[in-house]
Amino acid sequence: MAETDALPRLGQGAFWQDLSVGQKFRTFRRSITETDLVNFIAVTGMLEAIFIDADYEGAAMKGRPVPGALTYALIEGFILQTLIQGTGLAMLELQQTIHAPVVVGDTIWATVEITGIRPTSKSGRAVVDSIIEVFNQGGLKVMTYSARRLLAGRTGA
Repeated sequence: MAETDALPRLGQGAFWQDLSVGQKFRTFRRSITETDLVNFIAVTGMLEAIFIDADYEGAAMKGRPVPGALTYALIEGFILQTLIQGTGLAMLELQQTIHAPVVVGDTIWATVEITGIRPTSKSGRAVVDSIIEVFNQGGLKVMTYSARRLLAGRTGA
């Protein structure tokens, strides 16, 4: 074993044994830009009129709406880069509710609450449930989703 193998890894996510039911986290904030919208709809093919035409006359709201999938993906990016980096094995189930629109210029962030932990019989893994609530810059809840993930355990634990 190399001497550096024993050093803590920066950015390492939590193993399931590091989590407890009721534990809460808050993500960083992220402002959504026009470039985010354009890149997302281009790569996904979500070329709906409300996303590609800034002056679309059939729009039911003011501002440049972004797909709920973009909002979800940005929050998942925060979670993947921090809480489960290197320990997340699979997304098993997802249930999502959109409460309010998100538009270009909004700044989003989320809270994550661990709601369940069930160790599996294989390789020290566990199924971890969480509720994620997404808010905009004004504190308005724009999305809620529950996630069931398979997380790795600490080796030898």
